[in-house]
Amino acid sequence: MSISFVRIDDRVIHGQLVTRWAKELPCDGIIAIDDAVAADPLLSSVMKGAVQDIKVWLFDTATAIEKLPKIIASEKRYFVIGKSPVTLKRIIEAGISLQNSNKKINVGPMSARASTTTIGPNQSVNPEEIAAFDYLVQHGHQIEFRLVPDASSYSWQDARQKLK
Repeated sequence: MSISFVRIDDRVIHGQLVTRWAKELPCDGIIAIDDAVAADPLLSSVMKGAVQDIKVWLFDTATAIEKLPKIIASEKRYFVIGKSPVTLKRIIEAGISLQNSNKKINVGPMSARASTTTIGPNQSVNPEEIAAFDYLVQHGHQIEFRLVPDASSYSWQDARQKLK
């Protein structure tokens, strides 16, 4: 299995990912998936420049669906980072498995926005994201909300209780 880590993070690629998670769970490359980031050459360049020693690809969702099967078949280890659980849901709906050697989908920051409910420190979800997390769990994924490797965590089931 070449996916070593799957994360949802509204910052997509940033120092915390590289300095903390990539040290904890080594990888050969980072696959970042977000339609808006992939369409913005300046933002894409900044994110790719944030990582020095690891190869980075930024894909829109359609390109990720096309490329991920080949990436998954490789011998190298990759992080898959989505900006939203909705993106990961679309990838799974396309028939691509996001099972990974970490055995979880990790969730980092999801900032408060219009129509969101706060479920944890620096983590808020809107109705579409709630449905996407439910979908991911129904398809066998364990969801772990943890900002950095040594921080405490909680599950989607724990978060779901706060939404009732």
